[in-house]
Amino acid sequence: MTVASGLLSPSWLSAQDWGNPKIQLSPSTLSNAKVSIVPCKTYGKEVSQSMARCFDLLGGIGSLVKEKTVTVKINLTGSDFSNLFDRPVGESYMTHPSTVMALTTELFKAGAKRVRFVESTNRRENLEATMVDANFDVNALSALGKVEYENTRNLGLGKAYSNFKMPSGGHLFFYFDLNHSYEDTDVFISLAKLKDHVTAGVTLAMKNIFGITPNSLYGDEAVDENAIKGRGPFHDPKRFSSSLIPGELLEASSTHSGYRVPRIVADLNEIRPIHISIIDGITSMKGGEGPWTGHVEFTQPGVLIAGLNSVSTDAVGTAVMGYDPRALKGKPPFENSDNHLMLAEHHGVGTADLEKIDLRGLTIKEALYPYRKV
Repeated sequence: MTVASGLLSPSWLSAQDWGNPKIQLSPSTLSNAKVSIVPCKTYGKEVSQSMARCFDLLGGIGSLVKEKTVTVKINLTGSDFSNLFDRPVGESYMTHPSTVMALTTELFKAGAKRVRFVESTNRRENLEATMVDANFDVNALSALGKVEYENTRNLGLGKAYSNFKMPSGGHLFFYFDLNHSYEDTDVFISLAKLKDHVTAGVTLAMKNIFGITPNSLYGDEAVDENAIKGRGPFHDPKRFSSSLIPGELLEASSTHSGYRVPRIVADLNEIRPIHISIIDGITSMKGGEGPWTGHVEFTQPGVLIAGLNSVSTDAVGTAVMGYDPRALKGKPPFENSDNHLMLAEHHGVGTADLEKIDLRGLTIKEALYPYRKV
């Protein structure tokens, strides 16, 4: 499939395309296809123990983070911290403070020099203040070591945007302009929840970094450093001026969000690789990515999942939810979109083939928590 013929209209990739990746997976990429699943039923002390166990099963993280700057992308989707299911939002669709505390503890224990938390929020205040509103104990976090916080919705503390060019040429973008924090780091971590997504099928470690794109350049109010609204142009650029979407392939224009969103996710995971992917399946939700999506339900999978490659980690997470991680469009959970895991695999980011993934800890059968009948 050529870029031009595949992107001129919403003609979805076929099964034949999956068998003929544009870029072959490198030996190092395949060697990082390690994923651990550890039981974890509650937040608090158990999270710390399970996080440590996840990393132990992966062979430890010391060689990766020692004396390094580590940037952690959390998920504060929507930045509305009203309780859902009569529970704090960290138990359903946002990053939980306990997983952040456990992760930060393990990073400093492994020798990290600096830990920086990032998120592009829908608020103009700094990220530290937003996290306080979300019941994060930032004083306790900061007491663990050198901890920084940055709202990456715009330039933030940087003087210029960092330009990331697509090595493969991209599915939908040939470059992205991002906040400096995504370049000014040695290690990048995605800390996500185990959730369905109405458009993208699932939102795990890979989809979490959809939010690294600055609202100021890719949002409804672009181009404006004060922008806080969402990323409407990513879903349907025809509602906005195309000149406000830096780096989009001109021949790639499509107004179908089920076509655009998975390709953007795949492209972002190529230009800003995730070194450690962590998926919180202790408790979560199904039916969508947030309460605004309609009928959603509370879930209790009782697992923590971690891996060294985002595609492989999400493949395992997708399987734990009871879905086929290699499903084509039209099959659960990808009824409304292409499969972003396979699009990323197509460009050599990682493997979504469970038979090629070195799974450690619980088996998928042992961890299985079907989100719906398929």
